[in-house]
Amino acid sequence: MGNYLNPDISTFARVVNSEIYVDKTGLIEYTNRSAKTLQSYICISRPRRFGKSIAANMLSAYYTCEYDSRELFSNLKIASSDSYEKHLNKYDVIFLNMQEFLSQSSNVEEMLSLLKKSVIWDLFTRISDTLMKQI
Repeated sequence: MGNYLNPDISTFARVVNSEIYVDKTGLIEYTNRSAKTLQSYICISRPRRFGKSIAANMLSAYYTCEYDSRELFSNLKIASSDSYEKHLNKYDVIFLNMQEFLSQSSNVEEMLSLLKKSVIWDLFTRISDTLMKQI
């Protein structure tokens, strides 16, 4: 849909279709178990170059309600989990790469302002599109 709200799943699809892909969908199973609990806020932290972006793209592709990613995940470990169907493509996802905002800003205040404007614009566009479909 937008850049930040329910982004396209093609980024993760390219990763899965690569010869060197290693299935890390166990993180989805953990995240599903944590949903609606006190542990529902999860920080994915790893050293540089250890797959934070891939993990974030994977979670976004799995949860987003804008796209059907069933085929993308059907041959991965998560597909055999009891929670697979319960959460697949059921949620709106806001995907933020903070490095994108940091690189366009000279200080934290400027970065936060840019972030707010960008996310609000995506949300506004989504609401406008939804309202126009109802008219």
